[in-house]
Amino acid sequence: MPVTSGTLPVLGIVVPCYNEEEVLPETVVRLSRVLDSLVGDKLVAPGSFMLFVDDGSRDKTWELIERYRRSNPRVAGLKLARNAGHQNALLAGLNRAIRTVDCAISIDADLQDDPEAMREFIVKFHEGYDIVYGVRQSRATDTAFKRGTAQTFYKMMRKLGANIEYNHADYRLMSRRALEQLDRFKEVNVFLRGIVPMIGFKSTKVYFDRHERFAGESKYPLKKMLSFAWDGITSLSVTPIRLVTLAGFVLFVVSVLAGLYAIVQKLAGNTVSGWASLMLSIWFVGGIQLISLGLIGEYIGKIYKEVKHRPLYIVETNLTAQSETGTGTAVPASLAEGGQASVSRDGRANGPDSGSPVGIGPKETRR
Repeated sequence: MPVTSGTLPVLGIVVPCYNEEEVLPETVVRLSRVLDSLVGDKLVAPGSFMLFVDDGSRDKTWELIERYRRSNPRVAGLKLARNAGHQNALLAGLNRAIRTVDCAISIDADLQDDPEAMREFIVKFHEGYDIVYGVRQSRATDTAFKRGTAQTFYKMMRKLGANIEYNHADYRLMSRRALEQLDRFKEVNVFLRGIVPMIGFKSTKVYFDRHERFAGESKYPLKKMLSFAWDGITSLSVTPIRLVTLAGFVLFVVSVLAGLYAIVQKLAGNTVSGWASLMLSIWFVGGIQLISLGLIGEYIGKIYKEVKHRPLYIVETNLTAQSETGTGTAVPASLAEGGQASVSRDGRANGPDSGSPVGIGPKETRR
C-alpha cells in the first residue's frame, strides 16, 4: 500500500526470539544500524521501531530485551507467557505491530537472513507493493542435506497444490492493509508461508544471500523440520487425502485383475497354493490401510484443534518502544480491567470489557 505523498511510513521490524541470548546483542546492533540508516535517508518515519517477541525462552533473552529497551529508544518487547511456537510468536508480533505501523518486516533473530535487504524491501513498498518476499538466491552456507531437503520440501508443497514462494521462509514485508487481511484468517494451524500468498495483494521479491547463523544453535533440528513440513502440507492441501483415495482405487483395480487371474488359473487347473504371495498381499494392504488411517487421523486432529478455539498465545508483558510513544511504557497483559490474559486468533483479549488486544493500548493513527 503506497504511502500518502509527503508522509513517511512507520516501520515495525518483528523478531521472534527463543533462547537467543547469544545472538541477540549483535541482532540489536545490526537492526538498529539498518533502521537508523532508513530513517536518515527519509525512507521510514522516525517513529519506526524493532519489536522482539520472547517466545517463552528459558535463558536470559527477555532480560536482554528489557535492558536494550531501556537504552535503545527503538526497541520494543513482547513477552509470551509460554512457548507458543515460532509461527504463533511471529503472528503475535504482527498483531501487536499492526496497531502502530504502516508496514512491518519479519525476520528471525539468527541473522541468517540479510538485514541489509530491508532497504530494498522499503523501496518496493514505496513503489506500491503490499507484500515483499525475501527469497534466498544462495544457500551455500547450508549443509548439502539441509539444502536438499529444503528444496525438496518447496517442490513437494507446490506439487501438492500449496501456493508458496520457492526458497522463501518468513523474511517478508507486509503493509498495514495486508496485515489486516492476514488477521482475517482464523485457523489455529498457522503456516504463514502458505497463508500470506493467499491474501493476493500486489507482491514482489527481493533476493539475498543466506548467511551462517551468527551465534547459538539452530531451533530447527531434523525432527522439528520434518514436523514443520508435515504441518504445512496438511494445513494447506487436501491432496494427501485424495492420494489415499487414488491408492484405494488402484488397489481395487489390482485386486480385480488378481481375481480374474485366479479364476482363469482355477479353470485351467493350474492353481498352486502360494503362501509367500498371500502374506505379501496381506502385509501390503494392511500397511496401506494403517497409513491411510494415520493420514485421515492427522486431518481429524487438525479439525479438533480448530473447533476448540483455544488462544494461539498468551501475552504476559508488552513493552512499547520510546520511539513509538515518546515515553515507552510497560503494559501488563492482565489489563487494567482485570480481564483474562488470553488472546484469540483475531488478536483480541478474552475477558470482560476488553476491547483492545492484550498489552496494546488504543489504536494510534499515524499519517
